[in-house]
Amino acid sequence: MQSTLKGPSPDLAGWTDERNGAMVRVMVREMKSAAPLGTAAPGEAVQVALGACVEELFGAGTKLARASLLGGGASMEAWAVDAETPRGPVALLVRRAAGGRIYRDALSLAQEFRVLEAAWEAGVRVPRPYRHFPDVAGREAFAMERLPGETVGRRIVQRPELEAARAALPGQMAEQLARIHGLDAARLDFLPGARDEEPLRRSLDVLEAQLDEVGEPHPAIELALLRLRRDLPRGGPRRVCHGDFRLGNLMVCAGGLTGVLDWEFAHVGDPREDLAWPMVRAWRFGREQLRLGGIAQPGVFLERYGQLTGLRVAPEELCVFELLGNLRWAIGALTQARRHLSGEERSVELAVLGRLAAEVEHELLSLLHEGGA
Repeated sequence: MQSTLKGPSPDLAGWTDERNGAMVRVMVREMKSAAPLGTAAPGEAVQVALGACVEELFGAGTKLARASLLGGGASMEAWAVDAETPRGPVALLVRRAAGGRIYRDALSLAQEFRVLEAAWEAGVRVPRPYRHFPDVAGREAFAMERLPGETVGRRIVQRPELEAARAALPGQMAEQLARIHGLDAARLDFLPGARDEEPLRRSLDVLEAQLDEVGEPHPAIELALLRLRRDLPRGGPRRVCHGDFRLGNLMVCAGGLTGVLDWEFAHVGDPREDLAWPMVRAWRFGREQLRLGGIAQPGVFLERYGQLTGLRVAPEELCVFELLGNLRWAIGALTQARRHLSGEERSVELAVLGRLAAEVEHELLSLLHEGGA
């Protein structure tokens, strides 16, 4: 393999730049809100349904004060909902199905809500879960507490007012991940991997089948699959994994982490998957020299996790899991782009993910080169 791959990878999170991201979110909202003449816009129907939901939750006399669709979700909608209840105002976040899935084995919202309930009861720092609704304007949804803070990764790694949060996050992330990995898998036996002797092998099989559905050759991804089949450890520890534990899915305020969000990729697997996922280059948000999410080197994170769980993991041990994370994200991005290209769901945001997939393929080749492929 040529040494030209030693150069820096493209900015894998560049499309989430605040200016470009704002433009994409506006265009996405415009596309989603368009409705045929003589019909109500989809957003209006959802708002009516949300009004009924909050009344069901908090009783007669409850009024919907505000409901606005937030930008950024490619597989789920997120609605900020303010309700006036007989006991006072309540701030909610409603996750609603958006019609597509990044990965084959993503949870339904009903299943995700059950995981959120289990995490809440186990003391994981998550929003309070309220209720699952089978039908909110034709799609399932659930309501949870809306936490204050910031979730946009690029802002978290850059803003001066979050400097103290960045210092606190490595230890806080380790503490929450230790709690997550302590969840009772028997209670969550519907999770992918829960009934498999080798969850990592099952995960590779699912990802390979999903790549085949893309219907076009991607040699870098196929080479990475071969390497992972050879090098991923067998018979490792099995834990309940979050599946998407990274900046962007963590609510952060001035004091650090206030909530772990977006549990749709929860599964039973190797805990090192979760430890390596926030180290994937795409989740460093332009601060590539700081391997842990663009905020720090992983030493404090891994040391604190080891203290709490007894599982001591060296940074070099996570290299193969970082490769797995990049492979997973490349296939996920291709799947989302295919939804746009096939006409299933026309979306600027989904189309942008097609470009992102090529950048992640570049990163896969760089990691394979570093590993001596």
